[in-house]
Amino acid sequence: MEETKSKFKRICVFCGACSGKKSVYQEAAILLGKEMVERRIDLVYGGATVGLMGLVSQAVHDGGRHVLGVIPRTLMPVAITGETVGEVRLVSSMHQRKAEMARQADAFIALPGGFGTLEELLEVVTFAQLGIHRKPVGLLNVDGYFNSLLSFIDKAFDEGFISPPAHRIIISAPTADELFLKLEEYVPEIDAASSRLVWEEVERSNYVLESGITR
Repeated sequence: MEETKSKFKRICVFCGACSGKKSVYQEAAILLGKEMVERRIDLVYGGATVGLMGLVSQAVHDGGRHVLGVIPRTLMPVAITGETVGEVRLVSSMHQRKAEMARQADAFIALPGGFGTLEELLEVVTFAQLGIHRKPVGLLNVDGYFNSLLSFIDKAFDEGFISPPAHRIIISAPTADELFLKLEEYVPEIDAASSRLVWEEVERSNYVLESGITR
């Protein structure tokens, strides 16, 4: 398979520790991992070896790319079975997990999942809206899984709760290759109110690599 150059070095993938009832979800996780390999992109994710997390991480690892799993110690007995995949970084809390994943990533992609996936996704979207980071946020809308969420966002926009720039934060596509094309072309927008905000370093540090370069 011929590799494609990407501007992203590492992407954070949010997804379920369950596989879901439809095989299309599992297939999408594997295809996303293979697309990342083709584009020479490394993975940071929640560290589980089960569910969609396990499938996408194994696909990236099998393709020779680096995998960084960030997981709270408390979750290890239920989220990791058998051998670990790639590098595992243990943290003490869910908050630390999200901060470390965000700091390590150049962009975010959400696959189907439950409450945890939704919470992780909406946090990075909210932080983009507030100008804390300018990293792209993608939604892999497999088989219309996120249609209801996208409809809610449209409703919130129509009712005046979401600004036009914030309404354009989430980039959605049904397939990995289409989503990557959109992510590569993404140009962040910050509305007038958010552009005047000055965040303390404790917030911005969650989106800055150890080198000090803001992604």
